[in-house]
Amino acid sequence: MSKRVLFAVLLLTLSVIGHCAAAQPMIDLTIGGKTQSFSRGALLARPDAAEIHVPRDVAYGTSTTYRAVPLADLLDGAALPADGVLEARATDGFAAQLPMDLVRNRDPATAVAWLAVEDPAQPWPKLPGKPVSAGPFYLVWVGREAASVRSEQWPYQIAQLATQPSPSTRWPVLAVDPALPATDPIRAGQSLFITQCLACHRLNHAGSADTGPDLNVPMNPVEYFQPAALRRYIRNPASVRDWPGRTMPAFPRDQLSDREIDLIVAYLAYMAQRKVGR
Repeated sequence: MSKRVLFAVLLLTLSVIGHCAAAQPMIDLTIGGKTQSFSRGALLARPDAAEIHVPRDVAYGTSTTYRAVPLADLLDGAALPADGVLEARATDGFAAQLPMDLVRNRDPATAVAWLAVEDPAQPWPKLPGKPVSAGPFYLVWVGREAASVRSEQWPYQIAQLATQPSPSTRWPVLAVDPALPATDPIRAGQSLFITQCLACHRLNHAGSADTGPDLNVPMNPVEYFQPAALRRYIRNPASVRDWPGRTMPAFPRDQLSDREIDLIVAYLAYMAQRKVGR
């Protein structure tokens, strides 16, 4: 083989290697405005990566096993605001707001967050009813109280994790009147809305998600749904109306009780009187 041919082969090999490295999925972790990027390969090779078993996987609806990294290890050593959240943004516009005490927890007596990483040598199955898997990055929970973690706090296809102020601080237009008593059920409805609904929707233009419509402007669902139909729609959208592009899932009662749906509807009805400019 001539030196010219050998050189050409070497260049081609380096080009292929470089392309493969560049094409590897990445996840960004932004803390206090400073961003680190982690490749799938780097996460899988970490010494703290382990095989974990998830008895009740929310996305797949079954027990699963993953290669994963403890989320608290990725956050370790960072100055995290106690009253803030970790926002998990997915490639489809989903944006979960995760309480800081929840994501930093390491005690298996409660619930511990792990960042599951899809190994290209062992690809995950497609999600039920979807053409894609939960990968390459999926936040899962293990521990005795993992079942208590809300369904919208299991974000998959994550592209970015970033610390943010609490949603009520970041978006004051989500807030109820400060004069409302701390025990008023509407406050509980606001908390549930931020956890369960703000991951896909906005309200008064506030929120990071781009999946569903704004739920207050120009109209609030309480203004165009009969009460029973709205509750049924939240429970299972397809039971009211369905279409090819629907992404809103059904919420079984063990994920969202009838009482909790009532609280969310009460918050929506309250916010219908607190619209911002359209």
